[in-house]
Amino acid sequence: MEKFEREIRESKFAELMNKHFTASSIPKGIHCLSLRLTDEYSSNAHARRQLPAPELLPLLSDNSYHHFILSTDNILAASVVVTSTVASSLRPEKIVFHVITDKKTYAGMHSWFALNPVSPAIIEVKGVHQFEWLTRENVPVLEAVESHNSIRNYYHGNHVAGTNLKLQARSPKYISLLNHLRIYLPELFPNLDKVVFLDDDVVIQRDLSPLWDIDLKGKVNGAVETCRGEDEWVMSKRFKNYFNFSHPLIANNLDSEECAWAYGMNVFDLHAWRKTSIRETYHSWQNLKSNLTMWKLGTLPPALIAFKGHVHAIDPEWHMLGLGYQNKTDIESVKRAAVIHYNGQSKPWLPIGFEHLRPFWTKYVNYSNDFVRNCHIMET
Repeated sequence: MEKFEREIRESKFAELMNKHFTASSIPKGIHCLSLRLTDEYSSNAHARRQLPAPELLPLLSDNSYHHFILSTDNILAASVVVTSTVASSLRPEKIVFHVITDKKTYAGMHSWFALNPVSPAIIEVKGVHQFEWLTRENVPVLEAVESHNSIRNYYHGNHVAGTNLKLQARSPKYISLLNHLRIYLPELFPNLDKVVFLDDDVVIQRDLSPLWDIDLKGKVNGAVETCRGEDEWVMSKRFKNYFNFSHPLIANNLDSEECAWAYGMNVFDLHAWRKTSIRETYHSWQNLKSNLTMWKLGTLPPALIAFKGHVHAIDPEWHMLGLGYQNKTDIESVKRAAVIHYNGQSKPWLPIGFEHLRPFWTKYVNYSNDFVRNCHIMET
């Protein structure tokens, strides 16, 4: 019996490891796409053309347009988010997309949208290195990102931390500045009043323009709450699911039963945000040296603290979660949702993505595109 139990534990550990490395890796086709588009940027003047065209630059700060912000280093995923948003819109000519990426992906990302325009929508591609405001003085988390080895070393061989936690500490998404950028939106876009921030693992299935008409009642963040809903696994998240309430700082400042909310599709009132101390609160909690023991890794837990009292709950049909970890997701509910979110390890572009949920994503991939075909990215 002991031998049998040991074999089961070893099998589960191997499965966890394999899933982690698959989820953390970059598929060969997507890596190829980035390399080929980067090369195209250096050799093709059309791939380097200004985005948007000079005469459209004033629209980047025109608040009569609907401004979407997307922060990602995944070119294929970005193309799906933008394409699905424009295709689902009743007024695509009012859409302005601000795509933010890192320095190594900038050339490839720019090439993609320069060579594959989504007219009549307007696209801006910007690298984090092009934001003058993003300095170490303004962004303390830069230091944490650059010294991410301290996080990895904390969990390496630490028998107190669970295996899953140790694996998470090695995931690139937890140490990427792109993951923290949303907390700096008021400063990065000083002329904008209201924006919708989208994660790169979402698909838009309905016109999102009504989001700009939602009265946030003075709040900053319009988000879907995740503590109630038909799916009792996905929609059962409270603060106790993210924080360690045995830690005195957590126990003394937070309510374990408070309802959590979701990142992935958020309506941000930047005008109201600028009047708050959300960024300072975020920094103060991030700077606590014991934060590795206070909450689960990721940007949501400190955001749950920073946005406390500044969240307005919106209709859950705007944002359906769990498609990256809930295999039993109801297909009819997926079809009804305005935004579907593949949060979790099983992304639709990975081999471990759920087969029955992948078509909602692949329908917006242009498999006839020369770069996509040459990188052997095929619909499966």
